[in-house]
Amino acid sequence: MPAPPTSPSGRAAPSSQRGLLTERVARQLEHDIRSGEIPVGEKLPSERELAERFGASRNVVREALRRLEAQHMIEVAPGRGSFVSEQSPGQARSYDALYRAGRPTVRHLIEARIPLEVEIVGLATERADEAELDAMRRANDALLRATDVVHKARADLDFHDAIAAASGNPVLRTMLSSIGGMMFEMMLRSNSDPSIGEPGVPHHPEILEAIVARDVELARARMREHLMLGLRTYGADLDLGLDVMARQHIETLLRQSQDHG
Repeated sequence: MPAPPTSPSGRAAPSSQRGLLTERVARQLEHDIRSGEIPVGEKLPSERELAERFGASRNVVREALRRLEAQHMIEVAPGRGSFVSEQSPGQARSYDALYRAGRPTVRHLIEARIPLEVEIVGLATERADEAELDAMRRANDALLRATDVVHKARADLDFHDAIAAASGNPVLRTMLSSIGGMMFEMMLRSNSDPSIGEPGVPHHPEILEAIVARDVELARARMREHLMLGLRTYGADLDLGLDVMARQHIETLLRQSQDHG
């Protein structure tokens, strides 16, 4: 088995800190590529150089690079390094890139999610089969069991995607998926900030309960209440740019993790 990722001091980094470091490295490199700061065809710094730049282990950097490779943003040439890929028109004009070009705030994302997910949950309540209900249960259970903020956010996203899959409408599911990256950034915050996370925790089981009961109006009402919670709890961050909010919160979580390490 590979050695666990280490902090710059050489000590093994806790899994929560490792996940946050990976998010920070991947987000910054993606920003540098999309902005043109690292142009198409240019070779990225070595893993060692990136590890020094971000104060992370080489394993963390490697994981972030794998994510960028999966997004077709870089190509990894064995023995030569990682290079920024030519972006096709479809990739360059991905919905996520278009949304971010408009500098969306937390409020903008919540306002978009409310009509979309209230409709999705209504359809899912009418149409979900037993396998789809089981997928919702698994995602809900994973969220309740998770102790790492990154894993919590991913399970949270999986729960909402499972509902979208059960809606039986691939267009609505694709629409929700297109804002998945921004939702994940919000979920990192909402699953680690007690003022947001704790009031929202019962909502997932309550939404699931209404879906299982085939109560369309109750499911829609509970989803609406779940999403509107952010309008009451995000405070000054509500009108902060999503990218700025996510970056600041990841840095805060990393400092807390290091202080408790």
